[in-house]
Formats: sequence, structure tokens, C-alpha cells
Amino acid sequence: MSTAGTGQAVADRGDKGGVRTALAGLTTRGRSFLAAGVAAAVCSYVLGQGDLLRVGLLLAVLPLVCAAVLYRTRYRVAGSRRLSPARVPAGSEARVHLRMDNVSRLPTGLLMLQDRVPYVLGPRPRFVLDRVEAGGRREVSYRVRSDLRGRYPLGPLQLRLTDPFGMCELTRSFSSYDTLTVIPRVEPLAPVRLSGEAKGYGDGRQRSLALAGEDDVIPRGYRYGDDLRRVHWRSTARYGELMVRREEQPQRARCTVLLDTRGIAYRGAGPDSAFEWAVTGAASVLVHMLERGYSVRLLTDTGSTVPGEGGDGFAGVSQESADAAGLMMDTLAVIDHSDGAGLSRAYDVLRGGNEGLLVAFLGDLDEEQAAVLGRMRQRSPGAVAFVLDSRTWVREPSDVPGPSEGRGERLRMLREAGWTALDVPRGATLDELWRQADRERRGVAATGGGEGP
Repeated sequence: MSTAGTGQAVADRGDKGGVRTALAGLTTRGRSFLAAGVAAAVCSYVLGQGDLLRVGLLLAVLPLVCAAVLYRTRYRVAGSRRLSPARVPAGSEARVHLRMDNVSRLPTGLLMLQDRVPYVLGPRPRFVLDRVEAGGRREVSYRVRSDLRGRYPLGPLQLRLTDPFGMCELTRSFSSYDTLTVIPRVEPLAPVRLSGEAKGYGDGRQRSLALAGEDDVIPRGYRYGDDLRRVHWRSTARYGELMVRREEQPQRARCTVLLDTRGIAYRGAGPDSAFEWAVTGAASVLVHMLERGYSVRLLTDTGSTVPGEGGDGFAGVSQESADAAGLMMDTLAVIDHSDGAGLSRAYDVLRGGNEGLLVAFLGDLDEEQAAVLGRMRQRSPGAVAFVLDSRTWVREPSDVPGPSEGRGERLRMLREAGWTALDVPRGATLDELWRQADRERRGVAATGGGEGP
């Protein structure tokens, strides 16, 4: 849940500018009464009818009095907004709770409450509050829903004051607003062992100290029962007391999710487009791997990663794993097409070392980009690629120029480079492809055709 800051709307006492504001707030009814009163006064003068003049004065004075009384009434009203939840998957509903508190010593009149929301979230909500007593409060709520991911501002909250006769209406706006984050949908995935690893620690349990040099060892003081074979003699001579090497710690397995965001690699738009499927797939794999205890990292074709993640990515199965998932979901909520033409920047990031399991969601590929992906595979012990032919994802493929020639050749190049490459047809579910990738990896391992990731 997210709680908005509290703002106040106050009807200040008037000056000349305030009087003009009050008169500008006359409704259609109030302007009609004023025009009818002026017309009746003119007619009474022309026709010499005194009774008609009194009627005209009554009609003209009534809206002016209502405007003056409404404007000079001091309403101190505090408003707050609460989102439940503040981060919602695409296609799901969130509820917005509005609370109004009358902090003045006088009861309010008729109030109209209106909140500004983007059109993609639904119609603009309006509520009528009859009378709020001194020190009282009113709470209302409405629902918002979007099939498109993104960050949407809610507010500012507007309060309309009106008189009992409906002659005048004044609007006051609160300064605070909130942001609703619509994140990609996350599909549950089967707990398959694509990399032959359990609980995020990898086959053979790589040891962090086994990868470190002699100078990187951090010793500690000798404790009764320590194996003398672990004595670190150089540190013992330096500190003048017996020092031993620390216990080796298992190195957490890593997973990098590569998301191809190139605009030229996708066709179509909307929640059912190929690009949105790729974003949803990347979000699902990231959350799944975090839950399994992997250190995960999100990487795009531009070489950018999630702000705030460490060099090894975000660690799972920790108190911060939920925050890490939220941060990555916030990044995917606003991710868009890039202007890049290739995947070389992502390769430059991956060439620095072993990135663990590599899962890629790719759009249309040419021969050059398939070769770049082949070199990426050399930096990872295992790689799975979901390749989307965006031409098949549009409603009328025959109307889209550029046939997907050589697509089978691109998939063959990836498989020969060691990728588990799967074609993603329109309407396919990620969980089915996830299981298929596991079956293909096991089939390759059984025939000795390659090393399982």
C-alpha cells in the first residue's frame, strides 16, 4: 500500500481578484438568472413596470449573493489518497481510496470530489459529498485498471464547492499526487533444472576461495579444533599469532536475462504484441530465478542494467529479494524500444567473465546478430534463447512487408553455437516453452551432444 501526502484546500477571503474568481464560478443556471434579471430590469424601465423591476432585481441579486456567500465561507478540507496496491500487474485492478477531513470549525456544504487519472486507467471518478460536519471525515474509493504497463500519475485531487441553489461553483486543487506502476504480468514457471543446478549453488559447488589468489585470502585467528593444514603462515608471521584460512563458501549461481529491445526487431504494438510477450517472459524468468536463490541480472541490447544492482546482480532468497524483484519490475514497467541495430553492446558487457545461465528473449535476427549471440554463448556455461518471429504476431501477416526468410538458418546457427534455441509462435505460453527447453537440454545431454547449462 502507498499513502499519499495530505494536502489542504482553503477558500480564502476575497480581494478584487478573488471577487472576479467568484463571479467566474457562476454556473449556467447562475448566469441565466443574472441575464434574466438584467433583461427584466431593462424591460421594466422601457415599459414603466415597477413590479417587473423588483422581479428583475431578485433574479439578478440571487446568483450574486450565492457567489459572495460561497466565496467568503472558509472551508479547510484536508485530502489524502491511498493506493492498494501501488504496483499492480497489467490487466489487474488496483483500488484508490480517497479520504476527506473537515479540519475547520464549520460544517461544509455540498462538495464534489474529482480525481484526475489518465484515460488508459478508466473514466475520471467523481463523487458528491452532501455535508461534512466540523471535524468529520468521508472516505470513498474507486478502481483503476490498465492492460498497458507503465507509470501513471494520479491527481491532483480537485474539490468543487457549490451553493444549495446551484448558482455558483468554485474549484480548489490539492497539490499532492501519486504514481501507479503497472508492471508486466508474471507467469509461474515449472521448477525445471535447465542448468543442472539445485538451490542456486551450481554443480560441483564452486568455491569462492578456490577462485581467489593467495593474496586474496582473508585469514582469521586460530580456534581450538581448526585443522593445522589450514594455517596461513604468511599472516601468522605478519600478525605474530597463529592464523588460519577461512572456511570456503559456496559461490551463488548466477543468471543473466537478456532482453532484446531493438525497435527494428519487432513489429506491431499493444498488449498482445511480440515485444510485450518478450517483456512478460523476461519478468517471469527473473522472478522465478530469484525465488530459486540465483543472483540474477537484467541486461538489454543497449548494455544497460537495472540501476542499483551489484556486479553479480541481485541475490535471491534474502530479505532484499522482494525489493530486488520490485526494482526490476519497475524497470520493465517503463522499458521501451531502443534505437540500436545490434547486440554488440550486450556482448561487451558479457565478455567480462562467466555470467552463469543466460536466458535471452530475442526479436528478429539477421546473420550478423546470430553470430554475436554465438560468441555470447562462449561466455556462459548454459544459454537458452526464445526467438520471436514478430511477423507472425501481427493480425494480418500477409499485410506486413518483409518475409521472415532465413529464420530456420538463424536458429540452426544458435543451436550449433550451443544455445537451446526455441521458436516462439503466436499464442505460445512461456511455461510450455520453458518445459520444452528443459526437455531439449536433457536430450542433448543424454546423447552427449553438448554440456548441459
